[in-house]
Amino acid sequence: MATSQLLILNKKQIQQKIDRIAYQILEDNLNEKEIVLAGIWDRGYKLAIRLEKVLKKISALKVTLLRIDLERESSKLIASTDLDESHWKNKVIILVDDVLNSGKTLAYGLGVFLNTPHKKIRTVVLVDRSHKIFPIATDFVGLELATVLKEHVDVVMDVDGEEDRVYLS
Repeated sequence: MATSQLLILNKKQIQQKIDRIAYQILEDNLNEKEIVLAGIWDRGYKLAIRLEKVLKKISALKVTLLRIDLERESSKLIASTDLDESHWKNKVIILVDDVLNSGKTLAYGLGVFLNTPHKKIRTVVLVDRSHKIFPIATDFVGLELATVLKEHVDVVMDVDGEEDRVYLS
């Protein structure tokens, strides 16, 4: 690891955050039989997979995993999903991403669901940097971190040969 990188969360701490968020999701959905974890590709989707594993251990909730692919550099919402809207229609949707910076990615991810009826939509991020320029709120957060704009938060999860970690550079 380069000296310009500061370790924020190690593997164990990441798992603790995921476990806590899973319990919060469960508490928020005690009367539900099914939820949809909509992960933004790629690290948001990886986080959604981790949340699904914990939720299956601690609850009887049926969890549907949904992958959202966004054109991040586009100034327009260009998105696709790996399932059609029948999988999330009239259900609780949990939108998942790794880091909240400006809010644009979550806002675009939210746009996927705006033309379909749903029960409620919640947001999950592992790290909230609090530099929002979009009116996005996070419902479940692993870590709120005060950073300056030029700093970058890197989440390494499920990368071959590398241990899970979050660092600031």
